Amino acid sequence: MLEIKHLYGGYRKEDVLSDISIQVHKGELFGIIGPNGSGKTTLLKMISGVQLFKEGNILIKGESLKKYSSKQLAKVIAVLSQHSSESFSYSVKETVSLGRYAHQKGFFKEWTLEDERIVQDVMNWTGVATLQDHPIQLLSGGERQRVFLAQALAQEPEILLLDEPTNHLDLSYQKELLDLLKKWTREKSLTVISIFHDLNLAGLYCDRLLLLQNGKIKRCDTPNEVLKQEIIEDVYHTEIEKHPHPRVPAPQMVLLPESYFLGDDENITDSYLNVIPQHIILKAPSLLRTMSSGVIGSGTGWHDTFVNRHVDKNYNCDNHREEMATYLRANGCDPSQTVGMMTAVVTEDVVSRAYEENGCSILIVVTAGVGNAVDVAKSHEQSVELQQPGTINTWVFINGHITEEAFIQCIMTATEAKVKVLQDLEVKDPRTGTIATGTSTDSILIAATQKGKRFEFAGNITPLGSLIGKGVYQCTKEAIQKSNRRKESL
Repeated sequence: MLEIKHLYGGYRKEDVLSDISIQVHKGELFGIIGPNGSGKTTLLKMISGVQLFKEGNILIKGESLKKYSSKQLAKVIAVLSQHSSESFSYSVKETVSLGRYAHQKGFFKEWTLEDERIVQDVMNWTGVATLQDHPIQLLSGGERQRVFLAQALAQEPEILLLDEPTNHLDLSYQKELLDLLKKWTREKSLTVISIFHDLNLAGLYCDRLLLLQNGKIKRCDTPNEVLKQEIIEDVYHTEIEKHPHPRVPAPQMVLLPESYFLGDDENITDSYLNVIPQHIILKAPSLLRTMSSGVIGSGTGWHDTFVNRHVDKNYNCDNHREEMATYLRANGCDPSQTVGMMTAVVTEDVVSRAYEENGCSILIVVTAGVGNAVDVAKSHEQSVELQQPGTINTWVFINGHITEEAFIQCIMTATEAKVKVLQDLEVKDPRTGTIATGTSTDSILIAATQKGKRFEFAGNITPLGSLIGKGVYQCTKEAIQKSNRRKESL
């Protein structure tokens, strides 16, 4: 659909763009990104024919751009610029109707039923049909942006050029607009070439991205290949982190504000822990990055309150999450900032201990009952009914910055340590008589301050992993023994 070959050019004698060669396919949503001054708008102007280029060529549908008359080009390419404006007080419909000029014939440019149908269609598509009699000068910035998009679409272009199309649009209209553009590329084979400043939107919607740096191609590929952390940090000269989108296979870039790292590093110790008969609670001095399987706060997130609540062995509730949230609020805890677990273990049997070795500092908190001990290798042979109360809840607090990989390795290491305890204490699954690997309701929490020393890994032979293994093993073993002694004394 569009091919650019060794393009050079800019303003006066200075080249803004140097040796740009790309191909854009029919029905593709192609994004152009790069810092200010990298040549994004200049490239778009050259493609639209507004800005002349010094060397190279631009081919549209196999023909050189220079062979197109302005009217011929308007039938193929429509442009929505970043700062669209209207000097006359046209109505919305009149403004959109200007997009039909290239398709009108004859000296008097008669308005046809086909022109009317297309104008009404594009106004409906862009959500401005109800405003069609309003003067455009009285509209908000976001409404104007949608009107000028409708005007561009009224041209029935094969290629749509957009310069920051979500500029002035609120969140819902950003999504609606980009969803619509994506739909048109698939259903109408519209080719969309758009400049983006928002890298996350570009990563979500574009089929491919062109990253410009100082007027040259830094990378042109799929979003996942272009939006690499080291590439973006190099081009934009700022610190970021790349994370996968939680729902779709698209990369997302996260800024790291410097102010967050200027505060004092405050270690999590057992001085923040409070144990009462109803629950065990730790209130951290700041939000911690967490990964957990709690009743409340499961998955990943940021939390500053951690609750292990004692419940009766006969506890039964249709909606345990809502009931737990109600309990937390009644006890002064915000459920949105809390990781909450439940246990039938008596809270005073908790074991907590701080460890510090080889530059690693952690706090382990464990409650453990093994009445529901299960051998995971045999669990498929058993009934799902719980016979006796028993849960091993493990908290691991890390004073440091750990990677996503290290979070997962922390869980693996802590689980291996727990299983080793059950093996050494010969805890058996009462239904199979084989050594148990856990209980049917175990929960785990990994929480890190994300400040201070950085830990890339937490496998069982790394300094951090070996300390977690040691701490979880010792605390779990002691917690099980305390719980067993209590049961024996009854």
